[in-house]
Formats: sequence, C-alpha cells, structure tokens
Amino acid sequence: MPTFLTTLIDTFAPPFLLLSPLTSYTDQILSIHRSKSSAGFSLDIPLIMLSASILKVFYFFGAWYSKSLLAQACLMIGVQAVLLKVALDNRGSTVGAGGGMELLGGAAGGEKGGGGMGGIGGGGGGLGVKRPWGFWRWRGQKLYWQSLAYFTATLFLLHTLTPLPSLPSYISLLGYTGLAIEAFLPVPQILKNQEARSCKGFRLSVLVNWLAGDAMKMSYFFFSEDKITWAFRLCGMFQMGCDCYLGVQYWMFGDGEVGRGRGVEMAEKGIGGR
Repeated sequence: MPTFLTTLIDTFAPPFLLLSPLTSYTDQILSIHRSKSSAGFSLDIPLIMLSASILKVFYFFGAWYSKSLLAQACLMIGVQAVLLKVALDNRGSTVGAGGGMELLGGAAGGEKGGGGMGGIGGGGGGLGVKRPWGFWRWRGQKLYWQSLAYFTATLFLLHTLTPLPSLPSYISLLGYTGLAIEAFLPVPQILKNQEARSCKGFRLSVLVNWLAGDAMKMSYFFFSEDKITWAFRLCGMFQMGCDCYLGVQYWMFGDGEVGRGRGVEMAEKGIGGR
C-alpha cells in the first residue's frame, strides 16, 4: 500500500474511531429522551457494548494494542452507560418480570412487534431461547448496574490477584470474547427487524455511523502501522457483514408500520412482482 495512504489512515482513522461512540449513539440518546419512549430500541445493545468494551479494556493490559482503540473502548463505556440510563428511564410501564424464565427475544411486557423494549429478536417468540431469571429484563434499574459492577469487579480481581494476566491464552481469551460480543451487536436489531418486518425505532443515523465506522475500521485494522491484533480484524469483518444486512433490512422494510415492510408495499403495488 502506498506510504501516503498509510500515513493518511494513521492520521485520520484514530480520531474518527475515538469519536465514533459519540457520533453513533448521541442521536439515539436524544431521540429516546425527546420522545420519552424507547419503543423499538433493543436494551441488548448497551448490554453487548458495555460487556465488550469492559473486556477490551482488560484485554489491553496484556495485548498492549493501539491506544486509540483503548480510548475508544473507555469512551464507549461512558456513552453506553448514558444510553442504558435513558432507555431504562423511558421504558413502557410494563416490563419483564424480575425472576423466572423469559423468552430470549420476547418483547418486554409481552408486547409484540417491537412495541416495548425488544430483546433479541424483538417481539413475540424471538429465538425461542429462555433468559435465565429474566436476565436483562428486570423491573428495577438497580440490578442492571449491579450486574455490570459485579462483572467489572470480577475481571479486576482476576487481573490483580491471580497469575492469569501473565498467560497469553487468557489475554487472547479476553480479546476474542470481547470482540466477538461486540461483533454480535447488530444481531438483536436484525432479528427484531426481521420478525417485526419494520425498522421503526432504530435510527437511520445509527446505521449510517455503523457503516461509516466499519469502512474506517477495516482500513485502519488492515493498513495501519499501529499494532492491531487479528482478534480485531476477524470480528470487525463479521460485524461489517451484519451491518450491511441491516442496511438491506432498512431498504426492504423501511420505517413504516410494524408488520408492514417496504417489500410488502411493493408487492401490493405490483412492483417487482413476477
């Protein structure tokens, strides 16, 4: 690759990636705050991004990857914490029970079609997989923050009180786990959109920023002179594929009524029919 392109990527990609948490999620946060409703937004997005970013921070202390990516992970934790708070504050009055078993993908409160805080797969039956003890569908907010605090404290204790951080296999496990979780980010929204046949509640600005971020990340991961591990590259490629399919869904289903996508409207009008 020409030297000037490498220099260009190393100059502009790090600040772009660093600010991507703000550019990707600020509009979503403001939208939920203004509408006083988080309908159609999956609570699993902050769960995924917080878990992945926390793991990436601990992964740094062993892999010593690019400091720009570490700074991005730290900023992402702050942004996702705000997003989670705003989404929880603006949930519907009916949410999943705090105990028992709940379908992984069932909408909170049993609403269908993404009318509540859709889980993985949105409303209805979702994936048909049950959430143990109603995980991440609790009534009160306290359990959400406690679970994140316990997760972080456990990793901190493992890093400071055990010899695990000296093991390359443990460091690699942290990296691949965190990045695989992050790569899974678009999947809850994809499944929710597919089942509802609508992208209502999912901001187009988020999708555009995800796709722009994917393009920048791939350039940075493969052509930068900074230290980028293959864990970042492999998981980035998977996530880019998922984000592209989200774009296809937005084209197919649009932002119309739940259960009525753009493809359905085209069929009714005889457009593209056989």
